[in-house]
Amino acid sequence: MHSSTSSSDARHDAADEYLRQSAPDRYARQTAADRPGVAQPVPVRPVPVQPWGRILLGAVLLLALLVTGWEEYWRAYGVRPSITNNFGLWAIQRRRIDAGEGDATVLAGASRLYFDMQLHVWERMAGRRPIQLSFEGTSPLAADPQFTGRLLIAVEPDLFFSGYEYRGGAIRYARKESPSQRTGQWLSMHLIEPYLAFDDPDYSLQTVLARQRWPARPGLHSFTRVRKLAETEADRNSHLWDKVDIDPKYRALARSIWAEEFVPSEDDPSPAEAMKSEKEQIERSAKAVARLRARGVKVLFVRMPSTGPFLEFEDRMHPRARSWDALLSATRAPGIHFEDYPELQGYNLPEWSHLARADAERFTAALYRIIERDFWGLKTVASAVQSNAEPAR
Repeated sequence: MHSSTSSSDARHDAADEYLRQSAPDRYARQTAADRPGVAQPVPVRPVPVQPWGRILLGAVLLLALLVTGWEEYWRAYGVRPSITNNFGLWAIQRRRIDAGEGDATVLAGASRLYFDMQLHVWERMAGRRPIQLSFEGTSPLAADPQFTGRLLIAVEPDLFFSGYEYRGGAIRYARKESPSQRTGQWLSMHLIEPYLAFDDPDYSLQTVLARQRWPARPGLHSFTRVRKLAETEADRNSHLWDKVDIDPKYRALARSIWAEEFVPSEDDPSPAEAMKSEKEQIERSAKAVARLRARGVKVLFVRMPSTGPFLEFEDRMHPRARSWDALLSATRAPGIHFEDYPELQGYNLPEWSHLARADAERFTAALYRIIERDFWGLKTVASAVQSNAEPAR
């Protein structure tokens, strides 16, 4: 009597013999239907003999060629390596407050305060660099007992008074950021983003493909996504991309995207709904400012510049008396409106909403002087900091 092992070997031998006789391609995988009456062994597919070393080298060279070509293409277009303004980068600056800088000056607002305030100019004049926490939305610090410093809040009417928060998830992300996310953020901003221009989210391959003109569906109105407008540094100091200022075609593109917002749409809230949201945001701000003031935080609102059709749109949708003046009255906080100060006017805003880089530096200096002179007395604070830092003689 043959053992079970011998029977199994015999069946495998028969299967191998069948494969040799019936399969002209010895690498082709056959199914049970191809070998009736024969037990189905585990298919064996040997790796064919190929010059794998040269194939691997060729693949690496091809990849390097494609990456280099993609990088050179966007650099020729004017894109330069910069740090991506994402939630991880925001969280790094937010943690500075928990790490002992709770008495710092914090900038909170939307893109105008983010692009137009130049941190190095402020530091040169005040002796200390502010913490840039601007994102669309209002102050994220009202419930944070760690913060006891000075808060500059920018008001962009269309965002501030509508309650729209494109980046509202930043606070939640900072609270729940995992170690792997922190590590990934560090690796990206130190090993990838400073060297590769195409790593910019606006020029990644998937974004470029999604931006192509696809057939429009009947009855569907779509808005053009906002294109790249700024370049960002590791500490979130940011400035308007020079291309917006010097390239007429790109500047026209940026303006046309803003202009889409100025045209009435079926999705727009009714006048009654808009006024209700406006009132709710003012009440929300008043409560937040009250909590901040109770901890000794100094709060100052600033209406950043806009011009042309953008300013006309903002004035039409949110008249000053109903929005800005009502905000200051409800919060009992001071404010700086660019239209009230000659030194905050006459700047170059290429796409009506943000200052060109050189003008942003001059604007930062002018705004700082007003704040120092009329509100916070930052010069005194800076002198005290410098005095404490000097060694005793």
